[in-house]
Amino acid sequence: MSVVFVMGIMALGQVSCSSKTETNVDKEGEASSESQGDVFFQTRGIILSWDDVKKPEVLDWLKLSENAGITTLSVFGADIYSAEYQEFVSKCREKSIDIEYQEHMMATLLPRDLFKEHPAYFRMDENGQRTADFNCCPSSEEALSIIAANAKVAAQKCTSSNNKYYYWLDDGGKRCHCKLCDKYNDSDQALLIENQIIRALKEVNPQAKLAHLAYQGTIPAPEIVKPENDIFLEFAPFNRRWDKPLRERDAIRDGMTITHGEYIDALEANLKVFPKETAQVLEYWMDVSLFSDWKKPAVQLPWNKNVFLSDINTYAHYGIRNIIAYAVYVDAIYYETYKNVNFVQEYGDGLKNYRLPE
Repeated sequence: MSVVFVMGIMALGQVSCSSKTETNVDKEGEASSESQGDVFFQTRGIILSWDDVKKPEVLDWLKLSENAGITTLSVFGADIYSAEYQEFVSKCREKSIDIEYQEHMMATLLPRDLFKEHPAYFRMDENGQRTADFNCCPSSEEALSIIAANAKVAAQKCTSSNNKYYYWLDDGGKRCHCKLCDKYNDSDQALLIENQIIRALKEVNPQAKLAHLAYQGTIPAPEIVKPENDIFLEFAPFNRRWDKPLRERDAIRDGMTITHGEYIDALEANLKVFPKETAQVLEYWMDVSLFSDWKKPAVQLPWNKNVFLSDINTYAHYGIRNIIAYAVYVDAIYYETYKNVNFVQEYGDGLKNYRLPE
């Protein structure tokens, strides 16, 4: 069996409703500059594109991150072999900032051009037709073997400085409906793939940890498949509102069908499957690309500090101590246009200074 790996670092990414108006969180956590013991949020991360960071003479993301107490950066869209990128990674290392690679990777791990000769590697749609549009057939041992082998290569090419790996399924992708797969929900099918990947990653890095991205179709918790050790939850409430805190259970974004309460219920269900000690939230409070509908020129970020502080308090009460957020399109042009990126400092300070109320 031949293994094909194509290195392509790519850009970016329901349950029962409760009648309660707010989630059961008693009171807001403090954001204080005084020392109150250990820092609660251990991961305080930001996801950027290379276009955001490549002009430090205008907007110095390394300085911003260091000042804000950011622990982790994930930068997509870079030529990882370029001198500029290697210098960036070296400077991150000097400042004790971890480098991760968070991306949708399925089309890289299982190249679509294999479909012509091996359609059984790919998912079956609702009409019984094999298609290479999204993801794979998780019941295909050959497909899983190729995915696992290519994940090992990816791990060696893009080295994580904190042993965390992210090989997300296709953005908005669909599940397989073949006879062997149809009993599994989207999250179960994701875990079938992820369990194979983490076993392979352990061969090249015994300390490896792999994210299970709960996002869109995989927001509901797995029902059948159990995660291997060192698979951690990454919960991404992409279709929420950002002008209302998550604790407002009845809040719902225009055009969407999932309420904040359903997101919270899904988080609770996922935390019964995945350990809360390693769980991580992927948020969008600073994602200018999202608020700009992924079109430039970018709009000014509608930053809502009060919503942010309320949300991290909600997450903290579920035992989540790892937070990372998109800040894509916050680049040199954004800074020259709006002259204000103070929200980065407020984000870092809010996470760094948070303490659970006694």
